[in-house]
Amino acid sequence: MPEYKIPTSQKDIENAFGQLKPYMNPTMAYYESSRCLFCYDAPCVQACPTGIDIPLFIRQINTDNIAGAAKTIYDANYFGNICGKVCPTEVLCEGACVYNHQNVKPIEIGRLQSFATNAIIEKDKSLFDLAESNGKKVAIIGAGPSGISCACELRLLGYEVDVFEAKKHSSGLALYGCAPYKVANEDVMREMDYLQKQFGFNIEYNSPIDSEEQLINLENKYDAIFLGIGLGNTRSLNIKGEDLNNCIGATEYIEPIKLNPLNVKVGKKVIVIGGGNTAMDAASESARLGSEEVTLAYRRSKEEMGAYSFEYELAKAAGVKGMFNVSPVAILGNNKVEGVHFIKTKTEDGRVVNIEGSDFKLECDTVILATGQQKQTSFLSKINNLDFDKKGKIIVDENTLQTSNAKYFAGGDAMNGGAEVVNAAAEGKKAARGIDAYLGAIKNN
Repeated sequence: MPEYKIPTSQKDIENAFGQLKPYMNPTMAYYESSRCLFCYDAPCVQACPTGIDIPLFIRQINTDNIAGAAKTIYDANYFGNICGKVCPTEVLCEGACVYNHQNVKPIEIGRLQSFATNAIIEKDKSLFDLAESNGKKVAIIGAGPSGISCACELRLLGYEVDVFEAKKHSSGLALYGCAPYKVANEDVMREMDYLQKQFGFNIEYNSPIDSEEQLINLENKYDAIFLGIGLGNTRSLNIKGEDLNNCIGATEYIEPIKLNPLNVKVGKKVIVIGGGNTAMDAASESARLGSEEVTLAYRRSKEEMGAYSFEYELAKAAGVKGMFNVSPVAILGNNKVEGVHFIKTKTEDGRVVNIEGSDFKLECDTVILATGQQKQTSFLSKINNLDFDKKGKIIVDENTLQTSNAKYFAGGDAMNGGAEVVNAAAEGKKAARGIDAYLGAIKNN
């Protein structure tokens, strides 16, 4: 029997995708903040990619200075509310909490962060005073975490900002790719609306930038351009049967679940191929949508998986089964998926080696490929003098995030190859400062 039934109502969806980190009420936040030791040189701050002053904002919550706490958070991370929910706090700030060394539950930093920022968003309270316009204009391609963070910081510095987004909503994978039990769509969109009101940047939705002519127009119209384009579709395994019906990439599978889960039909027997965090999400979501059997298949051992251990435990709790040291040879079926042909593997000197004669077949009606996303090298090739490495990642100056084409800066997955929302948010802000330094240097010459 599956752990979850097939949802037929919004209430069923809410039950299946209950928030892992629900909002605290003020009493809960007060008592949780009271547990903080307010460490000097706090390890939680060192573990945060955006360097939020965590002891300070927790103390501010404890003294009922909620606006001050939110300001401390947003000063460092413009995705403060979303990151409080989707960050892997278990291995970042909370994982670094000194309480872990005492076998005491770490401070719930993520939930406290979301509590403070949500309180301000609900009141639509203004926290920032923008600098006067400096007459410079910057174009941002992509309204994901890096692009929006870059836009906020640039507006704070007095720049005019236009964001060009291919889809009809902003926030990138925070909306389209983060599992619904980690963050609700409503929370994502409320923070995006709040930021746009606060900082006044312009977003052109349904406006993909994908041609050389469009790029040249941007170069002529704007003083600098930020690339926050993210990654592309799921990478192919180049095996037989990937074109069968019900064989789908994980990112393509997760997006409609986020946007309209009641319209998503999942298979009875699902095999998810991959060992990263996206694979865990795809498997867990399939189980929560009522799949009778969900199997996670990975070509290396459980210990070698790229996913965080808590993500795997979360998938198992939803009823997902793990199958390790197996590699897909072909996806089987006529017109639609009927199974997967696997071969067993072992690791020798760090390489995956097939075990001859160990082939077997496993029946299923759906295959989800969580095999990573393609880099957008075809688009990047259209930008003059823009360098990217052999893996397709944009090469930047690590201090300013400026690319080999001086007018372009970059951040997020297109530059780092695929990381967390918090990393992208940090990089967008860093790039904005790089842009400010670059345009200031031009002005002073």
